[in-house]
Amino acid sequence: MTSTDTGAIRARPQSGVDPKSMRVIWLLLVAAFVAILNETTMGIAIPHLNADLGLAPELGQWLTSAFMLTMAVVIPTTGFLLQRFTTRQAFLAAMTAFSLGTLICLVAPGFAVLLVGRVVQAAGTGIMMPLLMTTIMNVVPPRSRGRMMGRVGLVISLAPAIGPTLSGAVLETLSWRWLFGIVLPIAVVALLMGAKWMTNLGETKSAPIDVPSIVLSALAFGGIVYGLSQFGGGHGGDSAGSSISPIATGAIVLGGGLVMLAVFVWRQIVLQRVDDALLDLRVFRSGNFTVSVVIMSLVALTMFGTLTLLPLYLQNVVELDALQSGLILLPGSVLMGLLGPVTGRIYDARGPRTLLVPGTIIVAAAIFTYSTVTEHTPWWLLMAVQTAMSIGMAMSFTPLFSASLGSLERSLYSHGSAVLNTLQQVAGAAGVAILIATYSSFLHDGEQAGVASAVAGASGARTAFLIAAIISLVSVVLAFFVRKPEETDDMPAVHGH
Repeated sequence: MTSTDTGAIRARPQSGVDPKSMRVIWLLLVAAFVAILNETTMGIAIPHLNADLGLAPELGQWLTSAFMLTMAVVIPTTGFLLQRFTTRQAFLAAMTAFSLGTLICLVAPGFAVLLVGRVVQAAGTGIMMPLLMTTIMNVVPPRSRGRMMGRVGLVISLAPAIGPTLSGAVLETLSWRWLFGIVLPIAVVALLMGAKWMTNLGETKSAPIDVPSIVLSALAFGGIVYGLSQFGGGHGGDSAGSSISPIATGAIVLGGGLVMLAVFVWRQIVLQRVDDALLDLRVFRSGNFTVSVVIMSLVALTMFGTLTLLPLYLQNVVELDALQSGLILLPGSVLMGLLGPVTGRIYDARGPRTLLVPGTIIVAAAIFTYSTVTEHTPWWLLMAVQTAMSIGMAMSFTPLFSASLGSLERSLYSHGSAVLNTLQQVAGAAGVAILIATYSSFLHDGEQAGVASAVAGASGARTAFLIAAIISLVSVVLAFFVRKPEETDDMPAVHGH
């Protein structure tokens, strides 16, 4: 393999990050903000889209699940892409795709085109997040990574703070298309800023991309999440008269996805012997990385599932409007952002367990509380529980990102970031599928039995939240086994000859 110097970092001060690298990080953070703002506005909008487009809840949730699935297909390629292409090339490609997808969503005449736009958006987002994480790992000294991850948390938590409330306000007065109309100019500005100021960090290397691995990853991850989503689809009758129920179809597709996943893993193990793997699985030789990634996946499963189900519960069961639903999420999101720098400093000084153990306990306790909700649960209690859950998330994310990627050799940073983000998205999509399928199942069955929709929906929400709460207990146990990596690494090679 040949190396091509992309020109960038001559040196980095021992005490921090050089100004050129810091500018690149901030550009990437702006792009991450746009992507997360887009995603958090959609959570509140799903019930409105279901109503406006005449969609069942299990179909409407694909506007979220398809987004995460596409990211899960794209992200495994980023371990290769971030080595083959320059930082500038990757950034411009990602923001162009995201902007184009947002435009498609803005003008979409119906569900099918809207879904296509979401997929194109996700293709850009899937490149952006690993690019941000890999860049930080490459240019920030180990002793300062927690602090930098805290700043990342501060910036990207602004989007969850703004997104749901902005979405609620827009949906109360304007069409859902304005959600994309607001995001599009921000995305275009970020793209233009990158075109003007983005520079290249590190160096590229020439390597072939394994197309069969891409196909296998798409079939594997797509099959798993699609199969899971079908388990809530067999309760409304089969208008086509098919003898195969959605549940049976889901089981078949899920089984096929697991087989494809096994083949994908086998192929990566074979290819990594000659350094040609699409996703280098040698990252799992680090036990600390493995445990951290498992916890992150479980947290993502419960978080994405809960945050997708919660707006449905708030609007369809408690009968709040979209703006009120967004305001319930606002305090926790703001607090999560403000805690970012604090958790970063604590991680640098005390290590991950000081944050991670209580953080996962708080998250589990919050979701268990959600599993007791009824159609009469007061809004202030829901806001308090959501705020507590956000605090637990803030205490979990910084140590998980820092400890997982910090446990790897520098040459594996891009692959480690790809693995982490892939499993996070697949787990998140699975969480959405499982919780919405459970909610829809109870809702359909209750309505068919003559139970009021709010009562049936409350029962479904309780059961779905209970499933998430039980899963979250595994994170609590594993949190005791995460340690802080040794800080012996780790100045990057000085490029440029």
